[in-house]
Amino acid sequence: MRGGIANAGPPIKRDNGDVMTGQAAGLIGTKDAVEWRISDAPVAYPDALSFMEERVEAIHKNAAPETVWLLEHPPLYTAGTSADGAELLDPDRFPVYRTGRGGRYTYHGPGQRVAYVMVDLTRRGHDVRAFVKNLEQWVIRTLAQFSVTAESRAERVGIWVRRGAPGNPVSREDKIAAIGVRVRHWVTYHGIAVNLEPELEHFSGIVPCGISGYGVTSLWDLGVTATMPELDAALMASFEEVFETPIRRI
Repeated sequence: MRGGIANAGPPIKRDNGDVMTGQAAGLIGTKDAVEWRISDAPVAYPDALSFMEERVEAIHKNAAPETVWLLEHPPLYTAGTSADGAELLDPDRFPVYRTGRGGRYTYHGPGQRVAYVMVDLTRRGHDVRAFVKNLEQWVIRTLAQFSVTAESRAERVGIWVRRGAPGNPVSREDKIAAIGVRVRHWVTYHGIAVNLEPELEHFSGIVPCGISGYGVTSLWDLGVTATMPELDAALMASFEEVFETPIRRI
């Protein structure tokens, strides 16, 4: 192994210090093409963060295109602005990085597709909640291409799948994707993380996103043995549908 709509979205860190959550209202698009990057080798977290911060400034100054960057990280934990130290259960297991995104602790590692989304919300109605709703729908539609029914939940951050029949006393819901966003100068960064085939035991070192009592799953755990290129293709197709924005692959 390689390592309908919710009323509230995931935490969003705004640089004025506010953390926003809320309901999205409709799909918003732009006619400008988004630059689509894919990294084949694992990317160190500090390098990814540096790139995002530089690209956000460049987008704000109209000096670079909007960008979606697909990558994997080596095993690590990230701590959002609301992270509680008590939820880091094994602090010596993997490197821990403090990050400016909203939310709490998250695991990243091989077999998980991270998509960092750097888009200009001044071109999308200055609507942060609609952007978050689009991220949720992007993941949900992507997973639907693999016949996986996924949903968002008003009371829980992320994207979830039901395990077992409704009403079954042993049924449960497991998390298959995380969402965390930061906005600077109305330009977004950070984004989503979809579990393809990560080592699920690695999540045991944290309380993922501060939500206890629920499990974590992946496409492979659900019996869908898709490849990373297949997941990338599904993400690309769904992104264009949801954001109503063309993509320019580099």
